[in-house]
Amino acid sequence: MNDLPLICIQNVSFTYANGTRALKHVNLRINKGELIAIMGPNGAGKTTLIRLLNGLLRPTEGNVFIEGKNARNKTIAELSKKVGIIFQNPSHQLFSATVEQEIIFSLKNLGLNKEEIRTKKDEILHEFGFEKYKERSPLTLSGGEAKKLALASIVCRDPEIIVFDEPTLGQDAKEIEFFIKLIKEERKKEKTIIIVTHDIEFALEHAPRVILMANGTIMADGPATGILVNEYLVKLSSLILPQLYQYKKGLIEMGFKVPENLLRLSEFKEFLSKLFNSKLKDKVVT
Repeated sequence: MNDLPLICIQNVSFTYANGTRALKHVNLRINKGELIAIMGPNGAGKTTLIRLLNGLLRPTEGNVFIEGKNARNKTIAELSKKVGIIFQNPSHQLFSATVEQEIIFSLKNLGLNKEEIRTKKDEILHEFGFEKYKERSPLTLSGGEAKKLALASIVCRDPEIIVFDEPTLGQDAKEIEFFIKLIKEERKKEKTIIIVTHDIEFALEHAPRVILMANGTIMADGPATGILVNEYLVKLSSLILPQLYQYKKGLIEMGFKVPENLLRLSEFKEFLSKLFNSKLKDKVVT
C-alpha cells in the first residue's frame, strides 16, 4: 500500500528578489481526493504557496513533492498537467482571440487529435454555458464570465489537482452555485481541490479541512468546524466569525438548547424547522 501523500511540502521557505520572506519553513501533507481551504490575512503567503505547486515559483529552501516526485526536477509544463491553478484575476491566464480558441489552446496541450479536440471543446462550451459566446473575445466578457472561462480552460485539461485562488470573490449567487456544483462533480472523480479564500462562510460550509496561515507560516491545520469557530485563531487571521456561529451563540444566550455541532446551513435549517414546529405545537396546545 502506498502511504505517500499526493502533495508533500517539506521545510519550504521562499524569499522574493526584493528580500520579502513570504514562506518560512512550511511543512504540509495533502492526500488524494481532499478538499482544503487555505485562509489567512493578505500577505500570509497563501498565493506564494500555491504557485510552488506548479513550478511558477521554486522554493528558496526545502522541497515540494507531487506524487512522490520532486517538483524541482519538473518543468512548468510537466507540473501544469498535474496541477491546474485558476487565478483570482482571469486576465492573467486568458490570451486567445475568442472563447472557443481559449478552450482549444488548452486541449492542444493534451496531445489529442483534431477530432478529439473538437468533441471535447464542444462538450466544455456546453457544460460551462459558453456556446453563445464562443466567437467573442475573452476581453469582452463580464468579470464573472471571464473567471468561469479561466476555470473551463483548466478543468478541460483534467488535472489531478485543481487550485482556486479566491473563486467566490466578485461572483453572484448563480455563479457561486455553479462553482459549488463543479467542485462536487470534480470530487466524485477523486480530484484534489485546494481553495484559497477569505470567504469563511463558504469554507465552513464546503471545506472539510482548513489551513490557516499568517506571516508565512501555517498556524493551524484541521477540521473547518473546529478551526473556523476558534475566536482566537479567526481574529489572528483577520477573519470574521461565521454568521451561523454568531447566530448559534445568540440562541444559546437566549436560553435555547442548541446542539454543539450545529454549524452548517443545512443543519441550521433542520434545527430551526423542528424548533418552530415545536413552538407552534406548544402554542396550539396552550
